[in-house]
Amino acid sequence: MTPLSEIESSSHLRNLRTRMRGNRVVLGIFFMVLATSMFPFMNGAVQLLSARYGSDQIIWARVTSHLIFMLALLLPSQGLALFHTNRPGTQIIRSACQLGSTSFYFTSVKYLGLAQATSISFTTPFFVTLFAMPLLGERISAHRIMSMVAAFTGVLIIIRPGTDVFHWAAVGILCSATFYALYQVFTRGVAGHDSPDTSVIYSVLLATIVMSILMLFRWKTPETWTDVGLMCSLGVFGGLGHWCLAKAMTYAPANVVSPFQYWQLIGAVGVGYMITGQMPDMYTWIGAAFIIGAGLFLAWKDTHDKVLAKPAATMADPGQKSTVIPS
Repeated sequence: MTPLSEIESSSHLRNLRTRMRGNRVVLGIFFMVLATSMFPFMNGAVQLLSARYGSDQIIWARVTSHLIFMLALLLPSQGLALFHTNRPGTQIIRSACQLGSTSFYFTSVKYLGLAQATSISFTTPFFVTLFAMPLLGERISAHRIMSMVAAFTGVLIIIRPGTDVFHWAAVGILCSATFYALYQVFTRGVAGHDSPDTSVIYSVLLATIVMSILMLFRWKTPETWTDVGLMCSLGVFGGLGHWCLAKAMTYAPANVVSPFQYWQLIGAVGVGYMITGQMPDMYTWIGAAFIIGAGLFLAWKDTHDKVLAKPAATMADPGQKSTVIPS
């Protein structure tokens, strides 16, 4: 092979790799949009069921159908090894946090518009930042503090405490976001020790056991087959949503696909309108803009800092592959 043909071959391979990386990023964005399209339908089903059933039974339906769906998907290929964990204590804490988050959200969302509840739930990444410092030893940089202040300003605009439109359920959504942030922080703690499939099962295992015991005393037989279908759909939409979320992260970096999670707000507006016939008020849109803007700025700044850190790490030790620790 001549030097010229070698150069052409090398150039062709580089172009091919670039196209393949581009295709994977597109797939990652596709799965993120698909995932965030599932959750508004799940939350809409919660609102419909809340008119006839207690929150405890709806939570039970959510976690139990999710567990059954994921077991049917994963157990045939993995068997009992699916339940093996190297961090049983942390997995139990994760599951308890997930139960707390689901309980607060399902109890509160029936009193709020879906778009309003969804906008408030977007504060989860900022709570993650807050908890990562004491629990994981991560530092909080100035731009993260600025983002948190902007996000919680948006929350105050949406819930308007001290006014006639304020509802305690908005605080419930904030509590849900807090528990979900703790869930994500503890998920980082098991990421290097247990497989993602094992963590998916344990995330709802404790909740299923606790809520099933409660249902021995609180059970109400579904009134129609439509209600049975809605209860089953909670786990299907939730399970598929989380599966698509995991697929998105495998195809593209988190900082690339994460901004597309805000597509969920569009779905929440659409599903909420189909259920109630009402659109979000001006304050919800303004507050959501604050929260989403803060989240996009946080994602951009973190990405920018990582890009700057890579050349610095390479110059410090040219012979060693650089490892960037997120701020």
